[in-house]
Amino acid sequence: MRNYLLVDFGSTFTKLTAVDLDKEDIIATSKAITTVDTNIIDGYDKALKRLYQKIGEKIEFEKVIACSSAAGGLKMVAIGLVEELTTEAATRVCLGAGAKVELVLSHNINNAEVQSILDKKIDIVLLAGGANGGNKECVIHNAKQLAKSEVKAPIVFAGNKDASDEIIEILSAAKKDFYICENVMPRLNVLNINSARDQIKEVFVKNIIEAKGIKKVEKIIDRVILPTPNAVLMAAELLSKGFDDEEGLGDLMIADLGGATTDIYSMADGLPTQMNALLSGLEEPFAKRTVEGDLGMRYSALGVLQSMSAAEISHWNKEGIDIVMEATKRFEDIEFISESDHDYIVDDIIAAKCVDTATSRHIGTLKGVYTPMGIMYYQVGKDLTGVKYFIGTGGVIISSRDPIKILQRASKTESKPMELRPGNPDYLLDKDYILSAMGLLSVDFPEIALKIMKKHIVKI
Repeated sequence: MRNYLLVDFGSTFTKLTAVDLDKEDIIATSKAITTVDTNIIDGYDKALKRLYQKIGEKIEFEKVIACSSAAGGLKMVAIGLVEELTTEAATRVCLGAGAKVELVLSHNINNAEVQSILDKKIDIVLLAGGANGGNKECVIHNAKQLAKSEVKAPIVFAGNKDASDEIIEILSAAKKDFYICENVMPRLNVLNINSARDQIKEVFVKNIIEAKGIKKVEKIIDRVILPTPNAVLMAAELLSKGFDDEEGLGDLMIADLGGATTDIYSMADGLPTQMNALLSGLEEPFAKRTVEGDLGMRYSALGVLQSMSAAEISHWNKEGIDIVMEATKRFEDIEFISESDHDYIVDDIIAAKCVDTATSRHIGTLKGVYTPMGIMYYQVGKDLTGVKYFIGTGGVIISSRDPIKILQRASKTESKPMELRPGNPDYLLDKDYILSAMGLLSVDFPEIALKIMKKHIVKI
């Protein structure tokens, strides 16, 4: 019997998924509080003990593979030339690599902005700027600013290739840890994310794991290979596209609700479906992730509150729910666990607002323009109206008494007619919380990972 153990060192919980490769199914799952502040092995050992209790015996694992978002996850700064173009391209690369973008800087960075990189304790700097053959003065200026600074984080350069030689000289002379990649925007409005994204993942494995304290588990784990959000992104793309003869589900979206962030994933080309709509702005990737650091169930509960209108707050007060007090309570006690019916109702309200607001920020929009031939629309972002499936994951959605009500807040609504939200998708639930584990498994066994997802991610 061949078994794999897949581990997710999350910011709150360490989650284990044991898989039987021969049966192509999950043996059991377990979790325990992540203990990165003391010794990360403690939380892992506790989760492993619970896993063995479920199985009823200790079993051998052919491989133990892990991903991690512990200790704040992978924190990056995206530096570009023009905010709407190369800076946006750099940001998308960071998000696609599984990072949380703590800073977004554009044009010539100054000393105060360099200091903000230090203050935020950034893990990796992504330096971009200029299409190939275009402006290179800005990215050279920014490289010089980083070179003379106290920034110790690895620097990934993915800007105008014409500046590469000078960038190498500048950063080499300053003895910085740096890597040279293909330009994230080689031509105007053309996105090229693979080279820089793959390099960021390599840097994460090589440099960041040790800094996060994950290296302590090297003796018991074969390898930590991915940031957790990137593992989810890989699983989502596999589930959408399929593998060889095993069909995927087609276009889909995922909402992943955590205590600190809400991540939205979309697997779709997102091309215009309206006859009189034209694409505008930067090219969109098929596999897209956005992360909202102000929308979360515990640590970012006050951010959710700030996204609510006075009318919404008043509405819940009339329903007997002091949403201000409830959000504050969750923010002040990030380990708060719902027990009563009232607690679950409040969690659902906060979760629904997270999904609604995060979806608005992820999907594309239309802007009408009157022409001699009638009204035309410019589409910025992805048209996701035809998405077939919307999947919910994350502790609050999984434990909700009415998860479909939360997920429905991502659908097309008359109050936001210009947003290209899903029209009428089927709603699915990652009930065993396996997406990140299947992303890990897909590195070695994509077909098995796909079959397991299709079996365990169920229609609500």
